[in-house]
Amino acid sequence: MSKIEEIAEKEASAICEKEGLYVYEVEYKKEGSDMVLRIFIDSDTGVTLDDCEKVSRALSDRFDEIDPIKTPYELELSSPGIERLLTRPWHFDKVIGDKISVKLFKPIDGMKNLTGILKEADDETFTVELGEKTMKIEKNKASQIKTVFEF
Repeated sequence: MSKIEEIAEKEASAICEKEGLYVYEVEYKKEGSDMVLRIFIDSDTGVTLDDCEKVSRALSDRFDEIDPIKTPYELELSSPGIERLLTRPWHFDKVIGDKISVKLFKPIDGMKNLTGILKEADDETFTVELGEKTMKIEKNKASQIKTVFEF
């Protein structure tokens, strides 16, 4: 996590806490010719557009005070969505028993894309149940891990 992302997460977390929300993820990256600071917020009951607007305004005001980013950027607030990326250990903890989709950098046992039930996870690995088979996979072997929502 970059220094800007760390500051953004700290400041957004303080604001979110007052609103009964939490920061799910923060990313600061170049998109086209622009820099974008994207903050994903959530709660146990979901996030509304009003929640995003409140946090965005308060965070924008706070950033005007402390000026942590010296170059032009766009601030975006959003929900992580129904199908959300799992990047932090606590993300995995919240979805034990749920269906996940995994994209691997290289095939393991002939499979590069997996969908199954997340059985357990620690800081370095996770275990996914694929029907009759269970696989323990190192997190650094996966290019993407996300929840799967079935309609």
